[in-house]
Amino acid sequence: MIRSLVLFCCIIVLTTNLIAQKNTYKIAFGACARQPNPLLILDVALQHSPDLFIFLGDNIYGDTDNMDTLQAKYDRLGAKPTFQRLVQKTPIIATWDDHDFGKDDVGRHYPFKEKSKDIFMRFWKEPTTSERWKHEGIYASYLKEINGKKIQIILLDVRTFKDNAKPYQEGIITDKRYFYTRDYLPYTNADSTLLGKEQWAWLEKQLQQKADVRIIGSGSQFGIEYNGYEAWANYPEEQKKLVAMIQKNKTNGVFFLSGDVHYAEISKYQVPNMYPIYDITSSGLSSTWLFATPNSNRIEGPVMENHFGLLTIDCTKKYPTIKTEIYDIQNNQRIEYTFSTKEISFSK
Repeated sequence: MIRSLVLFCCIIVLTTNLIAQKNTYKIAFGACARQPNPLLILDVALQHSPDLFIFLGDNIYGDTDNMDTLQAKYDRLGAKPTFQRLVQKTPIIATWDDHDFGKDDVGRHYPFKEKSKDIFMRFWKEPTTSERWKHEGIYASYLKEINGKKIQIILLDVRTFKDNAKPYQEGIITDKRYFYTRDYLPYTNADSTLLGKEQWAWLEKQLQQKADVRIIGSGSQFGIEYNGYEAWANYPEEQKKLVAMIQKNKTNGVFFLSGDVHYAEISKYQVPNMYPIYDITSSGLSSTWLFATPNSNRIEGPVMENHFGLLTIDCTKKYPTIKTEIYDIQNNQRIEYTFSTKEISFSK
């Protein structure tokens, strides 16, 4: 009960637009945390004293149609001493990906998505007044003000409304870089969807709000090239739609945090007639993978060992800077990359 109360209070503090008397804001983030693992990486993250921790999906590996099993796996995460220490010291927000939504690669046709949402919301102690309870799916936004600069965090739901991915056997792509078996092909029809009509309408309203730094959290990677696995690249019309929405509204400061792939990297998605969209992937709180897929947009990484990501947002300048770091389980800095919001702005 004490642990639950602490987590509830942490989330309440974040959702209010408090003006902190400080110049920087530190956000730790990560994805892919198998519940049998002790998650020692969370203690490493705490050594950096983050102001916030974002779980980006696959926070457990439920992979079930049995809601008692799903609940038990959340309970196992909640009982971990490392998780409890994180909850006691750091505000937490979360979104989901497929394994904590329900099953591997599932989307809108998952029959237990409403029950899964209820378990998700209660585990993360979502306040009863939260807008998340009032709509389908778990998308949400938060606003923080630091030294007069507004930091907006948008957490997307890339599961509840997602069309089933297009199986690879429907076509062939010949590229010698693909030494592995691919699962999916990109959709070519314009009516395929990843976010769904209601979430798209909500997202545009978020992008119209005033903010100096705008972080979009997504369980699936946005900025990578097609690799045959799950990603926004399988829904190219959805990618184009987001870019067009940013251009239409002249929305400054957008970049992504993502998970899913069990390694870390930074991708730089180049957009004609617009600023580039950075995608910082931290996906290995406990999970690992054998190889990193081809990604011509990759500018840093990959880091294949367990790790977490850290953003340090410096709000002392007209254009805030974002220092991006990846730390491994030994607390070794593996990636450091800094960019200014001036680079990701229409008004330069």
